[in-house]
Amino acid sequence: MDTASSLPRRTRVGIVGAGPAGLLLARLLHGHGVDCVVLESRDRSYAEQRQRAGILEQSAVDALRASGAGARLDREGIAHDGIELRFDGRSHRVDFPSLTGGSRVWVYAQTEVVKDLIALQLAEGPPLLFEAEAVSVSGADRPVIAYRHGGTERTLQCDYVVGCDGFHGVTRRSVPEGVLRSYSRAYPYSWLGILADAPPVYDELVYAHSSRGFALASMRSPAVSRLYLQVPNGEDPAAWSDDRIWDELDVRLASAGSRKLERGPITAKSVLPMRSQVTEPMSHGRVFLAGDAAHIVPPTGAKGLNLAAADVVVLARAFAQLERTGSSELLDAYSETCLRRVWRAEHFSYVMTTTLHTDPAQSAFEARLQLAQLHRIADSPHAAAEFAENYTGHFPGWA
Repeated sequence: MDTASSLPRRTRVGIVGAGPAGLLLARLLHGHGVDCVVLESRDRSYAEQRQRAGILEQSAVDALRASGAGARLDREGIAHDGIELRFDGRSHRVDFPSLTGGSRVWVYAQTEVVKDLIALQLAEGPPLLFEAEAVSVSGADRPVIAYRHGGTERTLQCDYVVGCDGFHGVTRRSVPEGVLRSYSRAYPYSWLGILADAPPVYDELVYAHSSRGFALASMRSPAVSRLYLQVPNGEDPAAWSDDRIWDELDVRLASAGSRKLERGPITAKSVLPMRSQVTEPMSHGRVFLAGDAAHIVPPTGAKGLNLAAADVVVLARAFAQLERTGSSELLDAYSETCLRRVWRAEHFSYVMTTTLHTDPAQSAFEARLQLAQLHRIADSPHAAAEFAENYTGHFPGWA
């Protein structure tokens, strides 16, 4: 769309934000014959390069396949049947399929999810406008999105608006004061995350607890490693040389019989603060919040992208019901339906984070409690099964 006259002026569902939540929702709505428009403030290149989570639960994989975006995931995604916990000089593998009745997870970077969804959307979907910055969402009953595109102020009249534009996005800020309640927790540490052109030496993710702090060995592909170190809040990535990073990872990931990492050029470094946040309700009138606009989890439990996918699957079903029958029953229940899963994921992510990380202010007593919890997962089939169920998102009886 390169002329003002061709820009959409109204739509059934206006979607703010072309991250995985907004794009997946647009694809699912398109499949149900529901008209929508996606507005993204950044250009396509930026949207495709935003580094985020890379672990997909089965439900997220199913949603991507249903949207038509599963072909490359099925070819290139790396299936994981478990993870490894390292602590107190020992290593313990948690086997997901045997503990959950067959569930597993996939490693497939969010950047690749977004690329797949954008390509489909531009090829066959409803309008996707880049460099279209939403500046306000007004009206809860007949919402209007005001946005800037091509240097001009424009409006998009909507029957419904879905904000997939993050915690600081305009959709959330446009909800009248006093409507939303926010629950949050900040953590006294951050992650130093790196990408390295180095083959992973482990077949699955390794989560390590040590007195020096947390470490995680992950991967993006058979040739690229994704690795993390716990660091103090406000840490400057430039303070960590490549050698210092590799040396610290080897120390923190060490256990009996463990291998040292394959070293290679580090191509990216960044520091990621850790926090938990939940907004209630996740809707106001005909304006809905999804993904990070409604909730944030620390990355330890690998829940961010998966919660966003779960939100928009619920929304897509609700809009499909509305289109098919005229009933708003599922839309009215959206917030309550999603918050049940959100709070469970928040709890799991909180427990994972506080158990695996070393709090600078914690006592020796609290450190021993952390080890007791890790030993319980390793030694109790019931505790291991609960852990596996939460990590894979395998919740029997849930939609």
